[in-house]
Amino acid sequence: MAGSIRIGIDLGGTKIEGIALDEAGAELARVRISTPRDDYGATVGAIAEVVADLERRAGGIAAVREETKIGVGIPGSIVRATGLVKNANSTWLNGRPLERDLEEALGRPVRCANDANCLAVSEATDGAAAGAEAVFAVILGTGCGGGIAVNGKVHVGPNNLAGEWGHNPLPWATEDELPGPHCYCGRCGCIETWISGTGLARDHRTVHPPEGRPLTGPEIVAAAEAGDTAAQESLARLDSRIGRAMASVIHVLDPDVIVVGGGLSRLDRIYTNVPSIISKYLFGGGDLQTPIRPAKHGDASGVRGAAWLWEN
Repeated sequence: MAGSIRIGIDLGGTKIEGIALDEAGAELARVRISTPRDDYGATVGAIAEVVADLERRAGGIAAVREETKIGVGIPGSIVRATGLVKNANSTWLNGRPLERDLEEALGRPVRCANDANCLAVSEATDGAAAGAEAVFAVILGTGCGGGIAVNGKVHVGPNNLAGEWGHNPLPWATEDELPGPHCYCGRCGCIETWISGTGLARDHRTVHPPEGRPLTGPEIVAAAEAGDTAAQESLARLDSRIGRAMASVIHVLDPDVIVVGGGLSRLDRIYTNVPSIISKYLFGGGDLQTPIRPAKHGDASGVRGAAWLWEN
């Protein structure tokens, strides 16, 4: 095999996905297995097995093994001072030296980053924001995450909290939005409680109490498309909240591109309705100049971004 390969791992709560890329970004192999939930040691071992499998499939032999670059996207962050994981919703990772333990298991350097930061790097490298200087990436799924890439590299900050917009309060909250839903972080009214898929479902059943089983996020979207007025009103409220949240990001970062991933990224209204809402809240007025785009690589963007944590 000529040249080295780069491997990206996306460590999720239910699955571990790995990808091997060549130096130009072409996919060489892909592997997906179930995550050993609530078992830290088994999780480290499973990642090591995925890396070994990817190297075999991609043609990685002993002669080039040391050149393989390994990045791992995790559902949390690593405290720079201690090397321990924090804020992971896969709670068995919290307080553990994951990066160090992976390096020991693999016998090579490993770089770990928040999964939303991996999305930002992926899309800034060869995705919907390729070539942009400052990229803000949004994950709108079960939860709400954010990541920042500057010149194609992750920006985390000294507290490893850059991009954590989901745990700011919803901007310009109306009276009926206060104090806001309780968030798992211990506070109320966080953006994540409003504009995630679970937030959409909670808001819909609160405003429109169901007679039977509450609707899920995808069911609300389907009902709105079928003409259901209540579901359409819930999506309109979602538009407003996404627009206000993104306006606050622009006031702080003013990124060149905002890229959206996660299940809700498939909603066309994010790209047709939300920009005009953002414009209403921009300081000094004017039309929004920042493009909002869906992630080019879709669900694969996070694992690709993990592979790109090592620059060429």
